[in-house]
Amino acid sequence: MQAHTRWRDPETERVVLDAIDIEEPWALLERFNTLVRLSGSQDEAEAVAYLTGRLDAWGVPYRVHHPVCLISIPVRATLRVVSPSPRPIRAKTLSFSPSTDGAEITGELVYVPSAHARGVAELLGAARPQIEQDLRGKVVLTEGLGLAARGLDLAKTGAIGAIFINPGDYIHEGIATTSWGSPDLDSLGRVPPVPILAISRPDGESLKAELARGSVQVAFSTTVDTGWRPIPVVVAEIPGTQAADEFVLFHGHLDSWHVGIGDNATGDATLLEIARVFWQHRDRLRRTLRIAWWSGHSHGRYAGSTWYADTFAQDLMPNCIAHVNCDSPGCRWATEYRDVAWMAEAGELVRATIRDVTGQEATGSRPLRAGDCSFNNLGLTTYFMLSSTMPEALIREKGYYPVGGCGGNIQWHTEDDTLEIADRDNLLRDMRVYAAVLLRTLNAPVHPFDYRATVREIEGYLQRYQEAAGDAFDFRPALQAAGNLLTTLDRFYELVESLLDREVDDPEVRRVNAAQRALARHLVPLGYVRAGRFRHDPAQQIPPLPEIAPATELGQVPAGSDRWHTLRTHLARGQNYVVWSLRQAHRRIAEILP
Repeated sequence: MQAHTRWRDPETERVVLDAIDIEEPWALLERFNTLVRLSGSQDEAEAVAYLTGRLDAWGVPYRVHHPVCLISIPVRATLRVVSPSPRPIRAKTLSFSPSTDGAEITGELVYVPSAHARGVAELLGAARPQIEQDLRGKVVLTEGLGLAARGLDLAKTGAIGAIFINPGDYIHEGIATTSWGSPDLDSLGRVPPVPILAISRPDGESLKAELARGSVQVAFSTTVDTGWRPIPVVVAEIPGTQAADEFVLFHGHLDSWHVGIGDNATGDATLLEIARVFWQHRDRLRRTLRIAWWSGHSHGRYAGSTWYADTFAQDLMPNCIAHVNCDSPGCRWATEYRDVAWMAEAGELVRATIRDVTGQEATGSRPLRAGDCSFNNLGLTTYFMLSSTMPEALIREKGYYPVGGCGGNIQWHTEDDTLEIADRDNLLRDMRVYAAVLLRTLNAPVHPFDYRATVREIEGYLQRYQEAAGDAFDFRPALQAAGNLLTTLDRFYELVESLLDREVDDPEVRRVNAAQRALARHLVPLGYVRAGRFRHDPAQQIPPLPEIAPATELGQVPAGSDRWHTLRTHLARGQNYVVWSLRQAHRRIAEILP
């Protein structure tokens, strides 16, 4: 444990955290509880007017952008049993599902067994097995939320539609493309090949029982409004008093399904309250805080944050210390900090902050390919997406299943995500956690990250891949490069410890911090990115060290087979990238050491 990762200014934290209050955030929740903030909609524009009105009242500088992005709004879906027992069934369709433009399609229903997600990682896009059946002219019935990864399994089956059985009484809204943000030429075609519908579990079980007795014919229609349209992105900036060019990006999404209080009006309220309080105490900030509200999260697969990453890449890469996402804080019953997302280098910072503010011990998890984590390709360290959540015992007691927000409340992405999902005490606590972690990142003389933890994590995955590959491939060059970097980082962090009594704008501190940011630019993409520096990987889970992750398959294919040789070729090229990245990081650190 390093002193620089536990750096804090108790007096400033006390003053700032005491200034955080629930009244402004709760007023925002009450206003947003009347607004269905579909991306690019009039209600969303009214939400922007509310935010900017409050920022204007306090004098906080901001800018509203209106990028044109590809947005998809589900309008209507119908589903009915034609035979043997005619009846309507309530259904929804998803963003980016192919639209029938309201025309009915009729087909025979076929059940393809699947499973409901066992956790958030599966829910938000983990790979599913391919469907091998010949389903030409059929309508598939299967379990799940109908998210994009499952929909794409249908590509070669000949099916004409798919109906997904949600895990409970609710039908959850969602999105059916894996294109991260607005598509470019490389990401065209990442939409399901057939219309997607979702139904409740009781209706799904009824259909399955009817299928067990014989043939079932269904008819369905979908209407989805997909097109390029302007959406708002609001960015406020509170300049630092010393190294003002260095900044933390604190962000969350403004758009919603229905009124979306737990996802993500509570996050919007947190961003606004942080803007109010940090502006009030801006003389205490050493670096700049940039606060962003994105549209296009729910209906454009993170279109707003992706546009921002693309448009401001040349500012973000040299100057952004880290980005901190704020989604679904302060929800009812959400009293634990379990599986909080953080990259390895930020683990001690986040654990210590949560411990100091709440008295709780937090557990962490590797950031998912989800949320508005749109900056991995640029090499930005991140921590948080979701924050507090319900205790597992309470989840079991209530019979809840995994959802992707709302603190674990299953009203996530439904009409019932309304004001009662928010909790005053939990929101106040979570806002103070965010405030404390932001203060520490902004004001610590040296960025409070330890990239040795990142390299040790990389070493662990290299060893796992070596065990999987056995004698068929040798990862020793990559392991040696990681070991060399660790040795040099030990010397680097000895230097860091000698700088903790200096000011943020001290030239030596500036030089060391620039080196830490350069480390992130090499190590974050190495651990999380497949598509390259200025492209965006699809919205599907990506394995650690993705360039060499196929090593897990090598020991499972016959030695000398075509697949075996292809895998070895792939791993040789992937290892070159790993070694090069580690050596580049090593050179960047070594050049500033005495």
